[in-house]
Amino acid sequence: MNRRHFIKSASATGAGLLLLKSSTLFGQNTPSKKLNIALIGVWGRGLAHYEGLKKENVVALCDVNELRFPNALKEFPGAKTYTDWRKCIDQKGLDAVVICTADHTHAHAAMWAMNRDLHVYCEKPIGMTVEEVRTLRATYLSKRNKIATQAGTQRHAMPNFDRVKELVRDGAIGDLRGAFAWGNRELPRPGYLPLEGEPPATFHYDLWLGPSPHHPYNPGYFSGNAGANCLQWNMYWDFGTGQVGDMGNHTMDLVWNAIDATHPTAIEAKGEALNPDVTPVKLEAHFDHPANSWRGPIRVSWYQGGALPTSPKRWIDLKTLGHGGMFKGSKGILLAEFNSRMIIPTDDKIDFAGYKPRTEDTVTPPLGNFQEQWFRACKTDLKTSCNFDYNGLMTEQMALGLVAYRAGKRLEYDGKTGRITNAPEANALLGRKYRDGWPLNG
Repeated sequence: MNRRHFIKSASATGAGLLLLKSSTLFGQNTPSKKLNIALIGVWGRGLAHYEGLKKENVVALCDVNELRFPNALKEFPGAKTYTDWRKCIDQKGLDAVVICTADHTHAHAAMWAMNRDLHVYCEKPIGMTVEEVRTLRATYLSKRNKIATQAGTQRHAMPNFDRVKELVRDGAIGDLRGAFAWGNRELPRPGYLPLEGEPPATFHYDLWLGPSPHHPYNPGYFSGNAGANCLQWNMYWDFGTGQVGDMGNHTMDLVWNAIDATHPTAIEAKGEALNPDVTPVKLEAHFDHPANSWRGPIRVSWYQGGALPTSPKRWIDLKTLGHGGMFKGSKGILLAEFNSRMIIPTDDKIDFAGYKPRTEDTVTPPLGNFQEQWFRACKTDLKTSCNFDYNGLMTEQMALGLVAYRAGKRLEYDGKTGRITNAPEANALLGRKYRDGWPLNG
């Protein structure tokens, strides 16, 4: 098509002409283009990304443990190596970062990357505190026309998540009255580990601590296997948020995907006696959410460490669902785990005849590979299923549960301002202090 013919065609289509960014129009942002990616944290959860990342260009590797580099370089030869992610994300030519560091550095690495207009995939939780998550969400929303973000709640891609959502939204259990999620993991710890030895010369412990306060080195923090080493440190307040940020991020997502919620207006929580070093094993937190366009006000609840909601029937043992969700409606109760679901009528008089299941051609299409969805978004429409808006609201709610637990009272919350209105002293629990040299907004 020559220039004259193009202009004539454009004039004929008028307002129907789609104007694309120049990078898209001339192919720099097409799906076939490979992304230049930095993998920050090459072990642990980082290993789970190797196969997918081989389809792109991994040009930088970062890890505080230098002994992890040889194996990573076998997979990604030619990549530059760093021990400090603050230097890594300034490498020229980067398009995106995948963040698989310890939980207490997630928010910092993600913020610094977004400030440089880099696409971000960040393992969960994207932040440890309410203030961190709100800052990340606001930054993402201000840049959503430039960057794609994805929180690492990969179970979200399981088809059952959408089947549960469809049942709730389509009225299979009637009017939604409440929602519950729980996890059974119990990892008690007495307190921070004492000093034991010195970190090896190849392990940069100070960089691992990052923004968190100094704690003496102990190899016990790093004694787990690649798939679960986070369980050695994520229950300590300065390093993680325990089950709230771990399996809680996965299991509450099963509920969050269905209920169409934003900020809670009130939060209550209770659990075992407060340990200033360690997050609670046993905890229950309740969040009041206002009505929206399709449902009335509801209470959403999280339980962990042996705490459970009341079973819908005496012959149903919720303990058999190690990580599960439950929705109570006016007609029935929907029980779900990650891969299955069942509906129980509230009583023998309930008639489900009015409910029509979706046909195969009207159900939500499969999400597909969770990581590849982010790759596509980076190159095309910037849309992902667990961006920092969707996941940020959920993570903010879960963080508020820990604030209410630590405050020891019912809290009223203004989601617009991010402040607790009935107990001003509790606002001090919404954030945390950082060591010099580690600002959140760097």
